[in-house]
Amino acid sequence: MNKAKWGVLGTANVAAWGTIPGMIKSESCELYAIAGRSLEKAESYKERFGFEKAYGSYDELLEDENVQAIYIPLPNNLHKEWVIKALNAGKNVLCEKPIGLNADETREMYETAAKNQVLLMEAYAYLHSPYVESLKKDVSDKIIGDVDYIETAFVTQGYKEDIRLHKDLGGGAMYDLGCYCTTMILSLIDSEPELVKAIAEFSDEGIDLMTAGQIRFENGVRASFNVGMILGENTNARFDRLYIHGTKGYIKSDVEYNQKGELSYRIYKDGEEIVRNISAPHNYSLEIEQFSRCILFGEKPFITPEYSIKNAKLIDRVLAEIGY
Repeated sequence: MNKAKWGVLGTANVAAWGTIPGMIKSESCELYAIAGRSLEKAESYKERFGFEKAYGSYDELLEDENVQAIYIPLPNNLHKEWVIKALNAGKNVLCEKPIGLNADETREMYETAAKNQVLLMEAYAYLHSPYVESLKKDVSDKIIGDVDYIETAFVTQGYKEDIRLHKDLGGGAMYDLGCYCTTMILSLIDSEPELVKAIAEFSDEGIDLMTAGQIRFENGVRASFNVGMILGENTNARFDRLYIHGTKGYIKSDVEYNQKGELSYRIYKDGEEIVRNISAPHNYSLEIEQFSRCILFGEKPFITPEYSIKNAKLIDRVLAEIGY
């Protein structure tokens, strides 16, 4: 089978625990090159994961003519700069979420991709899961009737030292966690947001530690979300919730965002409980596999420009509400 040659631009934690292991599992990905801010760090990733080449600067990776796809896991404030550089270098790009700090940045990056006739996709690995696909199908098939309300939450630990704590790096709960909630909501509701209200608690560094929001869509559906980084310090504590209410019943998720393995959710209607059991492989592998097929065989990226821009516009409205 053909394989796309991948380069990883940065040695972030999400690359180490999530995306690179997903690349290794993908049948259509060749783990070709890794670039770090220092050659020493890049070499350590090369040895650890089996890359063919290591570069001590990001520019060197972009200059490698063999690289077909670039994965960018840099801090949020650096996404636009390096995505555009990679696109202008003729590379297809998968960039970590949120791809831009606002809708204007997001739109500019997609326009640059179109201009250079290369692909760009925002990395929401969890959306590639068959778990989410099953949820979307049950909603689309109206197994609980017409959806009238969605509630979701994603709350994690407080960090002692982390890039998410710094405003100049694009930190905060809304950028890091809220984007999961908004993308899930937009995946389930086919309408434009009409009303957006939100409040937040801020840290001394100026980031939102906790944000709560309410959305009303043009079709009348309502949604609410809560996100935060407040549960202790440097623990594995987290709280996730997804509840989808319809005119004939409701759906309750049993699992956290972005999980793999044997997963389930429950449907309650007509006084009965229906359990959906879903076998979900490594989400990051599914993401890499899909984008590789786009490069090799012309498949359309699963996360479209329109979807990313719509989500960025919604996040913009939330951030404006809370005064971020």
